[in-house]
Amino acid sequence: MKKLILVRHAKSSWEHDVTDHQRPLKRRGLKDANLVSKSFNSKGLTADLVISSDAIRAKTTAEIFISNLNIEENIVKFNHDLYDFSGTDLIRIIKSCDDTIYTLMLFGHNYAITAFVNTYGDKYIDNVPTSGLVAIEFDMDHWNELKPGKTLITLFPRDLKL
Repeated sequence: MKKLILVRHAKSSWEHDVTDHQRPLKRRGLKDANLVSKSFNSKGLTADLVISSDAIRAKTTAEIFISNLNIEENIVKFNHDLYDFSGTDLIRIIKSCDDTIYTLMLFGHNYAITAFVNTYGDKYIDNVPTSGLVAIEFDMDHWNELKPGKTLITLFPRDLKL
């Protein structure tokens, strides 16, 4: 069995005159990433490897989760290929993951995240929101055999603010 935890980066700010890759998080994004990561911490899932897009908004989101989940820095990688909106590179990175990794956590961008969870999960999600987390379990031994699995967890900021 393999588990994949996908997180869409938190809400970013358009207030700064920077490239898309350099956009920082808004204050709301910081709060939502903390809210979701702290709630996820209670689920008891731990990652064997964390890979994040190197875009500032994704990297900052990942760093919030890493801190709140007490993830060791030596299992964290930042990869420019996850600065992917179509999902092609996202799937390639997942399929190329070492089979010794049982739980993989990825931080990325939409459209790629929503398209992936709707293709490989068993629960339709109209749109994975910013700071949204989806965990999917796969009945497989090798990442390169990626096939549809079972959606285990969805954590969205709006559902935690009740």
